[in-house]
Amino acid sequence: MARNTRAKKQAEAPKVDIGAEIFASLRELEKVKGIPVDYMVERLKQALTNAYRKDREDRRDVPADNVVVELSEKGLSMHIVKTAVEELEDTALEIPVDAARLINPDVQVGDPVCIPVDIQRFGRIAAQTAKQVVIQGIREAERGVAYESYSSKSQELMTGTVLRIDPTSGDMFIRIGQGNDASDAVLRASEQIPGEKHAEGDLIRVYVLEVHKAGRGPLVHVSRTHPNLVRRLFELETPEIADGQVEIRNIAREAGSRSKMAVRATMEGIDPVGACVGPRGGRVSAVVEELGGEKIDIVVWSEDPCEYVRAALSPADVISVSLIPGQKACRVIVPDDQLSLAIGKEGQNARLAARLTGYKVDIKPASQAEIEEQPQEQPEEENEEL
Repeated sequence: MARNTRAKKQAEAPKVDIGAEIFASLRELEKVKGIPVDYMVERLKQALTNAYRKDREDRRDVPADNVVVELSEKGLSMHIVKTAVEELEDTALEIPVDAARLINPDVQVGDPVCIPVDIQRFGRIAAQTAKQVVIQGIREAERGVAYESYSSKSQELMTGTVLRIDPTSGDMFIRIGQGNDASDAVLRASEQIPGEKHAEGDLIRVYVLEVHKAGRGPLVHVSRTHPNLVRRLFELETPEIADGQVEIRNIAREAGSRSKMAVRATMEGIDPVGACVGPRGGRVSAVVEELGGEKIDIVVWSEDPCEYVRAALSPADVISVSLIPGQKACRVIVPDDQLSLAIGKEGQNARLAARLTGYKVDIKPASQAEIEEQPQEQPEEENEEL
């Protein structure tokens, strides 16, 4: 009697519509994680197909095209496609035509026949597979969201924490972002400012170069030597740049030593250099401090190449600048006592000025220029009397 009662209770227990239950879970997943329902349905169908193929009693690797999974809110079903034949040779892919006609009376030899798979026997495997697919799908979706997030931050300024420094290569591994948005970044030795020292746990500002997809999430490559690091720092410190009143036209940089930045005002009454320097030099000082003492020359950009080159050679005084016909180059005359300042240590000032303006710069002292400009005396010709 107790056994019949227990069987009766089990028979009367409400059946769970697995299709409706799965779709309800997938919709909730879409709300929380942003993973599309259609994407997860296809992943589940594919995973169930592969699981069935590997779990067959005959250990046959049935082609995926021969296994069909139907998953909808009405339920979950699966069938295998076999070919009706007169003489059975392959039980995994063929079915005798007489047996096939018990399923479909109109079947002819060579026709495909859909044979239902007992989901109950396959239920435990299916449940485990579905769970694995959902977990993997969540991970992949989260990595995809993180990649898209950091892809949009390419060429931006970010702050990170130094996690580890490779003692062999000198590469620095940094954690940028916070919480679920945190990701790993690599600051290669070649992208570090020469002479700059950091330790694990230090906060550091970096410029995002590019973002790559990796197994555990986006791999972000960052730099401390890129000229745009200077650009982003000034945008952060200078409201006039952020508001568009001052525009940074170009930057030439030798990281850790010196940079030159050309700026212009987009409206009248704005001093672009003064805006970047800031009250009592506070703005430029903040950038210099962030860059470890790197010197920064801020000059006014000009449409006139001669004026632009003259400004770019600051802090040296320039007597004259003239373009060389047929070349993107110019000849610069400076006072004799300004020659070394114009050229700079190891040619740095002239080199950065050329890089900033895009013009090759030929610098000469005034004394040499005067000698070259003096007309050469012509020998007097003796007049012979005929």
